[in-house]
Formats: sequence, structure tokens, C-alpha cells
Amino acid sequence: MRVDPGTGPERSTGQLPQGTAVQANVASRQRRGKVWQTLMLISTIIGIFVLIMLGFNIVNDAFGGIAVQEVVEVETLTGGPQLDELGQAELIAILEANLRSRVLRNLEKEQPLAERSEEDLRELILAEIVKPEVVDIYPLSEFLFNRAAIKADLAERFPRAELQFKSWLNWNFIVSPMSSNPLQAGIRTAILGTLWLLFLTMLIAFPLGVGAAIYLEEYKSDKPFDERNPVGRAVNQFIQRAAGLIETNIYNLSGVPSIIYGILGLAIFVRALEAITSGSIFSGGDTTANGRTIISAALTMALLILPVVIISSQEAIRAVPGSLRQASYGLGATKWQTVWNVVLPNALPGILTGTILAISRAIGETAPLIVIGASTFIVTDPENIFSKFTVLPIQIYNWTARPQEAFRAIAAAAIIVLLIILVTLNAAAITLRNYLRAKRVS
Repeated sequence: MRVDPGTGPERSTGQLPQGTAVQANVASRQRRGKVWQTLMLISTIIGIFVLIMLGFNIVNDAFGGIAVQEVVEVETLTGGPQLDELGQAELIAILEANLRSRVLRNLEKEQPLAERSEEDLRELILAEIVKPEVVDIYPLSEFLFNRAAIKADLAERFPRAELQFKSWLNWNFIVSPMSSNPLQAGIRTAILGTLWLLFLTMLIAFPLGVGAAIYLEEYKSDKPFDERNPVGRAVNQFIQRAAGLIETNIYNLSGVPSIIYGILGLAIFVRALEAITSGSIFSGGDTTANGRTIISAALTMALLILPVVIISSQEAIRAVPGSLRQASYGLGATKWQTVWNVVLPNALPGILTGTILAISRAIGETAPLIVIGASTFIVTDPENIFSKFTVLPIQIYNWTARPQEAFRAIAAAAIIVLLIILVTLNAAAITLRNYLRAKRVS
């Protein structure tokens, strides 16, 4: 017997609301939607505000003012004139009169003083004799809006100090090696180490990750051995179970803390395979790197990002319509020809998206590199995959751990450089992805 929907408690037995109930239901849904929309908007605003504050703090530290005081006054060396007013012979005389004989011999070995330009000689005098040192630094906001108070304080504490604007991010900072003096310290070695590490990491992880994804999506269900043979059937079952177990563990490995990969890299690549990763097996002798080289770091970072590359590649391959595969088979193509000519070109934009995420994670990792022994102070540039190295995150970590405020300022400048490199690499990958996507559509 049909129940009248307008009477009794039986009205809520699955029938659609009618009349005013419809309007009340719609109004309730709209209110809930507006509440969630407001919450999402607030979350977005908070996120943007946090990013703006983070950017402000970095820029505020990377630029600002410094109070510089000379250990030896220029007028004391020259007798009154400035260095710009002296000629080459007078500058050489100042160096010979104030430098130790050992330092002079080293300078002569690098390049005779008589063959150096006047500008080079002045820089040597400033760096080796005058030795300007930073006695205090001021963030950009304080330097711009509180300069009068800063000058009054300096006049009392450091009468000989000179207040000047300082951009810690400059060309010399990029092309100079590491130094214990923050005024002379640079990140050239760290930049080269970062680029070496990223290139080798992607060279290792990308083909392995894409290859594993192709097998898990396209070949895992295949049975390579004859099912009529009991041994072949058992081997096929073992292969499929092993592939399923591997796929499950890949998802688990994507959530493992990065420092665990560092411990794994230390045990395998640095110690167990030291003869290979140090290069001694190829050079025929011992090296000083002891396996703590770029190739060890690249192999470790490749393991770290491999699950991300595999999972994202699987999703991209799975998103390719099955009709494209069937059309390829219908034209007589083999399985590999279908994968290579149909599946991969259509999945490549999605694969590159996952690769971008993997690069973003790899470029900012510090813990695994500390464990495997990345250098915190190194002035020699990496020349090959068996060289000692440092990277920008390690350099930033080292500078922020120092008590001097000047090193924290150059750490902020290094953060800006790291962000520029990350944005540039991501922009290049996104451009390539969009190009391939547009080419596929056309």
C-alpha cells in the first residue's frame, strides 16, 4: 500500500522533499556551501600571508646596512693619501712593508706583484692589511627607518666604523667560494655541487622510475612462461606476487623519513661500495673522499625520490585511454610498440608533473646529505662525480648555525639563490610539459 508522503512520520522513507521542504533543503545546502567557501578562503589568505611574511624576512635579512671598521686605517698606511691616489710602485711598497714573507711568496707564486694591476693591488691591501670587518649589521627595515638612532649608537660604540648599505646578494657572492670572512664568502662551490647532484639524481631516478611504472602498469599481468607447464605456471604466479609486493612497498617507501635514506646511503654507497663511489677502483689508488662523493649523494637522493617518480608515472600511464591501446593493437603494433609510440607520448605530461615534484623535494633535502658526509666547508669546485661536494641547503644550514649575524645574512641571500634555481628548473619543466601537452592535442 502506498503511503501518502504528506502525512505521518512515513514522510522520510526515501521520497524526495516537496513544496517548502525543497526550498529549506536548498537553503541549507547553500549555507553549508558558503561556510566551507569562507573557510577555504580564510585558509588561502592565511597561507598567502605566511608566504609573504617568510619572503619579507628573507629579503629583510639579505639586504640592509652594515657597520664596517678597518683593523688598520688606510691613512696610517699611506701617510695621508687614499689608495686610489697611489701608483703601482707605491702600492707594492705598502704590501712588501706590511705582509709577512711567507704571504708575499705565496702571492708571487700566484702572480708576481709587478704584473698585477693597480686595482688588484688595492684589493690585496684591503683584504690582507686593512682587513675591514663587520662590527654590526642591520636589517633592511631598521636601516631604512631608524638610521639616525643607528648612527648615534655607532658613534658611541665604534667611533671609526662606517655605516653603509649592503646587498649580500651580488655577483661576487655567486662566483666566490666559501670563506671564513662573511664579506668574502660566496656560494659558487655550493651552486656547482647542487647542479651536479640534481643532474645525476634525475639521470638515475627518471629512467628507473618510468621503467618500473611501465612494467607495473603494462606488463605485470602478463605471463611470460607457458601456463601449460607446471613450472612455468608457478614462476608466473611468483612473478605476479612479487610485483604486487613491490608495488605495495613503493607506496610505503614514499612516506619514509628522508634521514632513513641517508642512513641507507651511508651503509651501502659510502661504506660497502666505497671502492666504486670514491673512484679508487678506476684510478688504481686511494682517494681522500672515502666514498663521500657526488655519486654517493646522487644515488641516495635517487632512492629518495624514486617512489614519487614511480607513483606519478603510474597514474599518468593509467590515465591514458584504453581505446588508444586497442587501436594500436588493431593496426598490428606489438605491445612494446604500443607502449613506446602511444602510451608514453600521451603519459609524458603527467610523468613530468611528478618529476617536477620530485625535483622540488630533492633540491631542498639536507638530512640525507649530512648523514652521508657532505662538506660544510669546502673551497674547491667539484670536477667529476668522484669529487667532494657541498650543496646550497648544507651551506645554508652551516651559516645559520653560526653565532655571527653576518653569516645569517648571507644565509638569507643563499636562500634567495636556491629559490631562484628551484623556480627556474620548475619553470623549464612546466614549459616542456605544456609544450608536449599542446603538441599531443594538436
